[in-house]
Amino acid sequence: MILVTVMYPNQDGSKFDMDYYMNSHLALVAEKWGGMGLNNARIVKGVSGGEPGSPPPYQVMAVVEFESAEAFQNAVAEHGAEIFGDIPNFTDVQPTVQISDIVT
Repeated sequence: MILVTVMYPNQDGSKFDMDYYMNSHLALVAEKWGGMGLNNARIVKGVSGGEPGSPPPYQVMAVVEFESAEAFQNAVAEHGAEIFGDIPNFTDVQPTVQISDIVT
């Protein structure tokens, strides 16, 4: 099992259409990757940084669980262009992606 974390930086003046993201983009992800090893996806919205009143470093993060790194790579090879190509429909920032092993 692996986690793929897609982090959208909180940049001054950037846009993020949460309604589109939650209702359209995530539906696309579920439709295309649902049968390809995608087990779960959780969306977290940043509310602040570590210091009281500071802005969060990331406005939104998707934490996506896949059966394996190979399953994720196959899903990206098959439908990645369509899914990643949808990003400009809800934000103008470039996300950072991290693939992680689940330790506990």
